Amino acid sequence: MSALRWTYLALALAGAAVPMWHLVPWIVRNGLSVDGLIAAWTQNAAATGLFWDLVISAVALSVWILAEVSIRRNWRALWAIPATFLIGVSCGLPLYLFLRSRPI
Repeated sequence: MSALRWTYLALALAGAAVPMWHLVPWIVRNGLSVDGLIAAWTQNAAATGLFWDLVISAVALSVWILAEVSIRRNWRALWAIPATFLIGVSCGLPLYLFLRSRPI
């Protein structure tokens, strides 16, 4: 495996670990409350702007993944879509690049 693929994999793992490092303690304190998460994400203009920035980025990444998978037939790359929406763009994008860069 190339150094570039190792880098993508390391970034995907970091992109999963760092957000969870902050989210898990919040969930322990507040419970798994979707309403609470939305309230936190829209607490002020800066948080709301960041929230929408990430939502739009996640949708754009998903469209790109679907477009490329339909052409390249690299079905494993579809794993990046749930990673993007369940963990975040910081995990989904490098995971997709890791899966996309494998020899076909």
